[in-house]
Amino acid sequence: MKRAHPWGIPAGKTLLAIGVLVLPSPSLARECFDDASGICLGDSGVAEISGRAQVTDGDTLELGPVRIRLYGIDAPEASQTCKKDDGRSWSCGNEATAHLAKLVGDKRIRCLAREHDPYNRPLAVCTAEGDSLNARMIRDGLAWAFLEYSDSYLAMEREARKARTGIWQGSAEPPWEYRKDRWQRAADASPRPGCPIKGNINSNGEHIYHTPWSPVYDRTQIDTAADERWFCDEAEATAAGWRPARWH
Repeated sequence: MKRAHPWGIPAGKTLLAIGVLVLPSPSLARECFDDASGICLGDSGVAEISGRAQVTDGDTLELGPVRIRLYGIDAPEASQTCKKDDGRSWSCGNEATAHLAKLVGDKRIRCLAREHDPYNRPLAVCTAEGDSLNARMIRDGLAWAFLEYSDSYLAMEREARKARTGIWQGSAEPPWEYRKDRWQRAADASPRPGCPIKGNINSNGEHIYHTPWSPVYDRTQIDTAADERWFCDEAEATAAGWRPARWH
């Protein structure tokens, strides 16, 4: 069930990133967070990233220039809505983003990363003052256990389901299914076949890309004459100098 992407980083080392506190581990003594992930500093290929964080969405942080995906969880996308027991819709995606931002606050964040995703983002378990952000998002009912990568948080998800917390109070589409549907429809309509990511340049000159599940995707227009572009994936957009949209 787990899919590994080893970094080949020596055990006990940290990632070097501008604006992020970086120190080599003083020893190879094993250190684990109070978390179900099983990722521990001192294990082969595990690196520490730490510093102040900015929340991008319900499962993504930016520490300096490093964009981190929270390991083993998948939060609803910012544009997603969910249903309550009475059938009313609520903005579960926005709520997930706001909740993670509240957990992060202005605290110093510590992350232990062992893998990366297909877009070269570190997959990490992160803590704020010792509190696992990954576990809290699951326990508070604002993320799914992301079984494509790990079943570490599945037991916590079951407890949240039982308590009908957050997304479990009614019906909710898993975000991986939501993304797949949005991607396919946008890819079919894209002027660059199969490449639906919009590389926009805003009024401040910032190069920002929007995936098909962006809340403003439909109203974002691309003017190729103004050097705006279509991209096939997030890695291509990042390599070209565009950054992801932020929703907090």
